[in-house]
Amino acid sequence: MTTRLPAATALVVDDDEGIRQMLAAVLTREGLAVATAADGVEAVAAFAAQRPAVVLMDIRMPRMSGLQALAEIRRLDRSTAVILMTAFAEVGTAVQAIRDGAFDYVIKPFDIAEILLLVGRALQMRTMRDDIAALHRELSSSYRTDRILTASPRMAELLQTIAKVAKSTATVLVTGESGTGKELVAAAIHYNSPRSAGPFVKVNCAAVPEGLLESEFFGHEKGAFTGAQARRRGRFEQAEHGTLFLDEIGDISPGLQVKLLRVLQEREFERVGGTELVRTDVRVIVATNRNLEEMVRQGLFRQDLYFRLNVVTLRTVPLRERPEDVRLLASHFLQRFAAENRIEVAGIDEQAMERLLAYRWPGNIRELSNAMERAVVMSTGTMIVAEDLPEQIAGAPGGAGGKERDGDDAEPAGGASADTPPAGGGLREQVSRFEARVVAEALARNDGNRMRTAQDLGISRRSLLYKLQEYGIS
Repeated sequence: MTTRLPAATALVVDDDEGIRQMLAAVLTREGLAVATAADGVEAVAAFAAQRPAVVLMDIRMPRMSGLQALAEIRRLDRSTAVILMTAFAEVGTAVQAIRDGAFDYVIKPFDIAEILLLVGRALQMRTMRDDIAALHRELSSSYRTDRILTASPRMAELLQTIAKVAKSTATVLVTGESGTGKELVAAAIHYNSPRSAGPFVKVNCAAVPEGLLESEFFGHEKGAFTGAQARRRGRFEQAEHGTLFLDEIGDISPGLQVKLLRVLQEREFERVGGTELVRTDVRVIVATNRNLEEMVRQGLFRQDLYFRLNVVTLRTVPLRERPEDVRLLASHFLQRFAAENRIEVAGIDEQAMERLLAYRWPGNIRELSNAMERAVVMSTGTMIVAEDLPEQIAGAPGGAGGKERDGDDAEPAGGASADTPPAGGGLREQVSRFEARVVAEALARNDGNRMRTAQDLGISRRSLLYKLQEYGIS
């Protein structure tokens, strides 16, 4: 059975009318709209008018050859797949044409199945490129500065600065505490810049072993060290024409600092184990939660590199200094995690919100996100209450915080049966103890199988794991 090709437009170019008609009939039968041309001049004109997704073109033609037409077509649209048809004697020419941008070639007389395979592959690649472009546009729009959630005047000022800096090519140093959104700032700069169509490549310098960082940055040649079985492109090459974000820059060694300085100054580097100079066109954004000025004074960070990186400095705002965003972001995370876990939660009650607003948030936005995920999973009502929050946040008024409640582990008075909530304590405590008993019984009933237990209780496996951890059930 023949696989139907995606609906698209194809252009068949050959000075042999019989080949034109045969290929047009075959491709039409496969669901493509097909145009034809008798030589390179007609091909370029037809391409300019119709912009087909794929072109099948002979190399040897009067007036303008297939190679000349290929060059003209690629000037009009580099994304179109051009498949060349050639005699055996011209294979070398066809191979060179592939280096110049042709998609592939077939040798006459060709097999129709081979033609259909190549056309199908070309159209699949076109579809993938279109999908990637659409995802990239969607990603870019999500990083627009006017779509970043904030109600803080200080954050609004930072976003205005980001919009200005994004238009430049300057190296940017982003500083701030852990969890304050330094990566978000770097991404916003990239996706609002002229480089937004290029890649945004991220490296966490603290997460890569010291001995591998140079290879991670610059790549390596085959045989450069044990295990280097092939040439590898480093992050600078991967980020070509885009932005390279180096997080935790304060953790790189003095030796690598020298090499990074050279790349920033000379815009060139050598792969590990290589001698060839590789030119680079990359914008660099770095971030750290350490005090680089103090590190320079202590001799831990090169002063010349610090000056090179510190062209523009942006400082993120800790969450404790933007309390107006706690309410906004807590509600945002609530909606997100409720949807992900398929749990119906209407909002956050005032007492819980007071606890959120009073907390200092040493982990900043990351900690708030984790706290709201935990609250959603642990909630048993339609509103998030203080007891749903992590203990250090939900602590009793006056800072009693992590103190255990009296009677949590006591047996219920009066010999209450397993089917009735245990007596003693407030409603919340009784519900929690009863829930723990129900979960434990369901786990035992399903022989410890957590997936079946979650299905039995009508909750997600992730919610079950949280409850097992909360109640200390193993």
